[in-house]
Amino acid sequence: MIRTAHVLVVSTRAAQGVYEDRTGPVIVDWLRERGFDVQLDVVADAGVAEAMSALLAQHPSVLLTTGGTGVSADDRTPEATRALLDVELPGIIEEVRRRGAAVTPTAVLSRAVAGVSGGCVVMNLPGSTGGVRDGLAVLDGVLDHLLDQLGGGDH
Repeated sequence: MIRTAHVLVVSTRAAQGVYEDRTGPVIVDWLRERGFDVQLDVVADAGVAEAMSALLAQHPSVLLTTGGTGVSADDRTPEATRALLDVELPGIIEEVRRRGAAVTPTAVLSRAVAGVSGGCVVMNLPGSTGGVRDGLAVLDGVLDHLLDQLGGGDH
């Protein structure tokens, strides 16, 4: 069975071509190494809710976002995500912040969330490559188990 994943880069500047995002490719590579068929999209911060809804309508196994998790006025990724979740998984994000804060004190400012929408694992990652690597390291230990449970597997 082919597992599908979407990576959504949330960045107004990247969407406008002002700079090239470096986090999306890191996530895409990580997912491909784990056997996922991956699609990458870039959206301006203001369009995150609509983009996430459209991607979830395609019923991927995983939807990972990067960016828009800080405290700037246009950082709306956590709010958009939370509105789409059936179940929130706060322990995943708590661990990402814990690991990040050990190296970068500002990691505690992330407002990222993770959870399940339908049968899809959804997780916000920061807009930095270091934060993305921290988040993927946490997800690495639980993703297969989580997907197995969502597919009806035993605990």
